[in-house]
Amino acid sequence: MERLLTQLSDKLQKAFGDRLVSVVLYGSAAGGNHHGRFSDINILCVLSRVTPEELRLSRDIFQWWREHENPAPLLLSEHEMQTSTDCFAIEFHDIQRQHRILFGKDVVTPLVIDDSFYRAQVEHDLRAKLLRLRQKASGLLEDPDLLRRLLADSVSTFCVLFRHALLLHGIDAGMHKRDVIARAREAFGLDPRPFEQLLDLREGRLKPRDLEPASVLSACLEGIGKVIDAVDRLEKGQLENL
Repeated sequence: MERLLTQLSDKLQKAFGDRLVSVVLYGSAAGGNHHGRFSDINILCVLSRVTPEELRLSRDIFQWWREHENPAPLLLSEHEMQTSTDCFAIEFHDIQRQHRILFGKDVVTPLVIDDSFYRAQVEHDLRAKLLRLRQKASGLLEDPDLLRRLLADSVSTFCVLFRHALLLHGIDAGMHKRDVIARAREAFGLDPRPFEQLLDLREGRLKPRDLEPASVLSACLEGIGKVIDAVDRLEKGQLENL
C-alpha cells in the first residue's frame, strides 16, 4: 500500500504541478484498521481549481488507480473544501478524524465543519442505505452466497452511520466497528449479534456456511430501523445542547 501511495502522489504532482494543494489519505487505511478484501484506499485530492483541463489530466492516473481496485480519488478545489462542510458533514468529520497528508499542506485539521444539517444527513443516509439494501436483497433471497456477500459488504457502511448516530446523541464510540455496535446496543437497543456475525465473516472468523443470510438480513433490518427511529426522534434543541 505504501508503495502505491507514493506512486500516486508522484503522478498527481507531475500532472498538476503548482495547482496541487494537497493529497490526503483518509478512512480505514489512514487509521490502521484497513481490511484488504473489503476496504478501499480512499484519497482526497485538493486542487486550486477543478476545470475540464484538470479532469483530462487526471484521467489516466485515476484509471491506473482503479485498476488497483480502489475508487477514483475525490477531486475538490480548496474553495469547495471550505464551503461544502454543511452538506457533507459526515464525510468531513470522518476525514478529519482519520487522515494522513501525503503531499502538500494540511487542509483537513483546521477545517471548521458546519453541523447545521448533520442530523438530517445522518437520517437521510441511514434511510437511503436501508432502502438500497432492501432493493438489492429482494433479488438475492434465492441465492444465499450473493446475499451473504451483500450483507458483508454493507455492514461497514452501517457501522459508520451508527457511529454518527451515536455522536448525535453525545456518545463517542471511537472508530472500531465492534465498539460502535456495542455502544449502539446500549443506546438504541440494537441486537449486536447479526452485525458481529458479519464482521466475523469479513475477518475470516466465521465460515460462510455457518451464517444463514436470510435470518441475518431480517435482524439487520430491524436493528437499522431502531437506529433510524432514534435519530428521527432527536429535536433541534437537544442537538444544540450537545
